[in-house]
Formats: sequence, C-alpha cells, structure tokens
Amino acid sequence: MNGAESIVRTLVEGGVNTCFTNPGTSEIHFVAAMERVGALRGVPCLFEGVAVGAADGYARMTTKPAATLLHLGPGLANGLANLHNARRARAPMLNIVGDHASFHRRHDAPLTSDIEAIARPYSAWLRTSQSAVDAGQDCAEAIAATQPGRIATLILPADAAWNEGGRVGRIPETGEAPRAGADAVARAIAMLKNGKRTAIILGGRATQGEALMLAGRIAAATHAKLLAQFAFARLERGAGRPIVERIAYVTEQALAQLSAFAQIILVGAPAPVAFFGHPSKPSVLTPEGCDIHTLTSAAENGCGALRELAEALAPPHTRAPLAGLARPAPPTGAITLAGLAAAVGAFLPAHAIVVDESITSGRGMLAATRDAPPHDWLVNTGGSIGIGIPLAVGAAIACPERPVLCLSGDGSAMYTLQALWTAARAQTRTTVVVFANRTYAILKGELAGQTDARQEAHLGDNALLDIGRPDLDFVGLARAMGVPARRVTTLDEFGAALKAGFDSRGPNLIEVPL
Repeated sequence: MNGAESIVRTLVEGGVNTCFTNPGTSEIHFVAAMERVGALRGVPCLFEGVAVGAADGYARMTTKPAATLLHLGPGLANGLANLHNARRARAPMLNIVGDHASFHRRHDAPLTSDIEAIARPYSAWLRTSQSAVDAGQDCAEAIAATQPGRIATLILPADAAWNEGGRVGRIPETGEAPRAGADAVARAIAMLKNGKRTAIILGGRATQGEALMLAGRIAAATHAKLLAQFAFARLERGAGRPIVERIAYVTEQALAQLSAFAQIILVGAPAPVAFFGHPSKPSVLTPEGCDIHTLTSAAENGCGALRELAEALAPPHTRAPLAGLARPAPPTGAITLAGLAAAVGAFLPAHAIVVDESITSGRGMLAATRDAPPHDWLVNTGGSIGIGIPLAVGAAIACPERPVLCLSGDGSAMYTLQALWTAARAQTRTTVVVFANRTYAILKGELAGQTDARQEAHLGDNALLDIGRPDLDFVGLARAMGVPARRVTTLDEFGAALKAGFDSRGPNLIEVPL
C-alpha cells in the first residue's frame, strides 16, 4: 500500500471514522485512498473554516477525534479562526495537511509555505511525515495525541502519500487524565465547609454527564452556586439536570453576578476575566480579595475530583435541585427578543442540540430554555466568529437522530455560510435561525462603552459597523445552496417555522429580520 492508504487504514483502526475535507492536488492520493478503503467517511466542505468548525462540533458531541483534510499552508491558514475555537474547546482533532513533494519544495512553487510554522500555535502535537514507511505510524501517534482534547497536525508531503511501502500504524496506549492532587482536594473540601459564600465554576467536561450530576449534589449539600464559564464547550441542561448559570459576557453584568462570592472553586475552568481590556473597567471579574482555588485544570480529571468531594461532603441521598419540565406559552404578535427566546423554549424538542452564536440577539435564550426537555448547548469557545453553522453541521453528523438548532447573527453567518451546502449534501437535521439585524450590534455596544457622551449620538450612523445597504437575502442564499428557507415577520410565523424545522429530517433556515 502507499503512504496515503496507510494513513486512512490507521485512522479507521484508531476509531476515526469521519474526515471533513477540502483537498487539493497535493492530497489527491489521500482522496483516492479514502475511496479505495471505503471505511472513512469523507464530508466535503467548500471552505476550510467549515471543515475545521464541523470537526469541532463532531468532536464535542462524540468526544472522539474527527479528522480534517486541508490543502497546504494556505488551506490550513483558511481554517485557523475555527481551529483557534476548537483548541479553546479542547476538541480532539487530527488535521492532515498536504504539502508539496519533498523534491519539489526547493523550487519555491506558488503554494510553498512553512506549514509547521502556521500549525504550531494551534497544535499540541505536530509532525511532518518523511516517507511512506513512516506515515502510518506518524498517524497512529497523532491519534493518540488528540486525547484528552488536543489538536494534532500531521503534514503529509505528496511523495510520502503516493510512494509504496506504507503500513498500518499501531496506536500507542493513552493514559487517563491526571488526577487532582490530594492537597487540591483537601483545600476544596475545607473551603466548602467554612460557611463562606462559594461558587463552583465548571468547564471542560465537568459540564456533562456524571461530573455535572456530582457537582449538583455537592452544591446542594454545601449551598454553593454552580456557574459555567462563559465560553463552555458543551453544557448538558434542561429537565432533570442540575441548574448551572452561565457567567455573563457583558463586564458590568459579570461583575454584579460574581460580586457576592468570597471564594471560587475552579473545575476545568479558568478564572473569569473580561473578554477585552477597557480604559475604565477591570479585566478581572472576581471581587477583590476573593479566594480562587483551582481544583482541576482543563487537562485533569475533573469528574474524579468531584467524586472525591461528593464522597466527603454529599451523602448519596443528597438530592440536587434539578431543572423541572416547563415551557413558556407559544408567543404571538410582533417579533421581540423576549418573544423569540420564548418560542425556542416553547418548541425545543427533547434531546436537541443547540449551537448558540447569537451573543446580542440571543441573550434571553438560556433563561427561556432552562426547564425545556433535556438538551445540549454548545457555544463559541474562542471568540472567533463564524463557528455557528459549521459547528451545528458537525454536531448533526455526529448525532444524526438528534435535531440541531443553530442560533446565529447575520454577520457571523456570513463568515462560513458555505456550511449550508455541506448541510444540504449530508442532509443533516439542522435548523439554522439567522437574526438579521443588519449590523454588528455587539461592536456598536463596545464602541458606545468606550466613547464619550459627545460622540454617542452619532454611533447609530457608523457605516463601518453596518451590514445593510444592500440587505443580505438569507432565504435566497440558503435556497441557492439547496437548503429550504423562509423569512418570518411575526412570532406566530417563527413558532410555526421552528416546529416545521424540528419535524423535518433535513436542513432548513429561518431568517428573522430585526
């Protein structure tokens, strides 16, 4: 077999069964090997940012590595914004990046670049295969390097792909995530016993499964408050799950939210800080003198540490307060942000996956869906916009029987709108809602917060932050890529469109002019 086939067979042997692709000439032997072997599903994407974002969504929902296939340095560079988000989400991912044949690089052809330099800031593991003989084992080590929650990048020169001599690699054993130190556990227990107002901030995989239920028991037994970092990767919520409050994005709101706590315990989460520096606002969101303790880092076993806390503090009969099952009444009348949130709460199906990239228009969504049927909530973890629709497509491919709702602003949607074509091609159960306010509203808010009162009167006319004139036609754009779409003008229409979208077995888009 050639080197490309050895990598494909190693991926399959290592449990990687999906590859989001945007290949070029240097990857054509890999494409041929995928077709020849047949066990690795290829999902074509029209832009590398879509491929990486979809791989992120797939990995968040399966906790298994997804693969991407990218074309040389420029192809990798096109995916870097969403690779940044995936790294922040600790999504296991293996990027396979083609390169010129080793003998061709000295000619400095137009696509020649330093691929390792481009990949290094985003990759926990990075290697260029030197020959077809090495490629399979290089791939095996890359697969192992993606756990737990890391990005590996394997660069495959074209001659290492087409030459014969390839062999399937042996996947190295991967150990369990490191446990929390005994001192860290003992300090957390002491803090939870001292009677001070305490918050437990959850991140990483502590927002899911057993870890989340343990955190709920601990909070119930100690009267601690459960919070999630603003940029969580995946939060299980809804009826039957512990109630976890997300730390606010707006600095003033986050400061007020955290002001009551004398001490904070971090489980897989960083200490909360503002998204940006500001001339007159603090960067650190916790009150002065707050005792902040890291129980586990994102790389450590948060579930194991929470189990130790529960054994010490929360007897098995301790019942955490769980979200109930209650829905808002379906709203009617003119479109309002509160009404849109109520409609989502009214119609969200059980076991849905919500991908939320609607920082301004969607701020009421979490409150309105707190007591909805059980569901998962995914958000933008790195702040680089354009993750929403690709993330939703990847999540839908990972969980084909679960309905996926994507909430996106119009500006964010335009970054990676090509993901709609992939959704149509794969027929994913994805309902995309685009809030079309025709402006970068979040930036206008930031500008208002950093501008003196004499200038504020002119902010509404700032053309640089306006994305109307001409207005984008998301219905037309979606239909052009094979996705059924409609525009709604009332809450009654929005609710009906949501229900129809959830009931369908394919992708659809709803444009909501604001």
